[in-house]
Amino acid sequence: MKRIIFVAMMLIGLVLSSVTVMADDTDMGIDERYGKPKLVLGEQLSEDQRQKVRDLVDVTDPEQVEELIVTAADLVEFIGGDPGSNMYSSAKITRRAEGFGIVVNIVTPENITQVTNEMYANALLTAGVEDAYVEVVSPVKVSGHSALTGIYKAFNVDGESLDQDRMEVANEELNVATDLAEHAGIDQEKVSELLAEIKREISEQNPATKEDVERIVQDQLSKLNIELSPEDRQMLTNLFDRMRQLDIDFGKVADQLDGIMEDIKGKLQEVTGGDTEGFWNGVKEFFSNLIDTIKGWFN
Repeated sequence: MKRIIFVAMMLIGLVLSSVTVMADDTDMGIDERYGKPKLVLGEQLSEDQRQKVRDLVDVTDPEQVEELIVTAADLVEFIGGDPGSNMYSSAKITRRAEGFGIVVNIVTPENITQVTNEMYANALLTAGVEDAYVEVVSPVKVSGHSALTGIYKAFNVDGESLDQDRMEVANEELNVATDLAEHAGIDQEKVSELLAEIKREISEQNPATKEDVERIVQDQLSKLNIELSPEDRQMLTNLFDRMRQLDIDFGKVADQLDGIMEDIKGKLQEVTGGDTEGFWNGVKEFFSNLIDTIKGWFN
């Protein structure tokens, strides 16, 4: 019996490894509908560090991507930032078909110290980015804030442009998110959930006044059992009231939010081509056949 269990576990391990490779494989070649992926490298990186970034995001051929450098001047142009800033965070942006949503993968989480996948995704939706697979990477420890400017740059070339006010509010949103996680003692994932739920409620309720926004913020804080200081509550209210006044299609944002809140389900959909029922039936059939096969070995 022990031998049967051992053989079965080895086979199951092989199957799970195959599924993992299939789920993680993003080497689909260049999608000609959207052009080459864009690799945006931080200005302060040395050539060795830039090559390390290329390796980390699997760029083995320079012809695979359009390479850009994000500078402090870009920070000033897109969000009115500090011209003396050092830019280390980098990103690879791959456009995807409508409905894909925003999927962010921090390739070097040990080096991005303040910003999470969901924080990036929330801010990018606010800025107007849609349907993209974004890989964030840094070969040195950084907060991760400058990666957002690099992603903005990727969407402000080739005749495209994001709305200036939306980019600035999105950057403010990222700063609020990291401030709440760092100084208010709230778990990073909880912060992302709070911001996403407030956006969802704004899309459903279409608040007309700052007081309406304040009520939505307080309702979501209560719903998620989050306690903030009056100053932090006001900071949130000011952020979302400014967001309310922009020309943002919150219905579209709400649709894309589903991808952030259910990213695991989304990855399964991508692997199975949307046929999740068929996928799981296939899994059950496989293991049923596997068990019968193993039994046959020992009969």
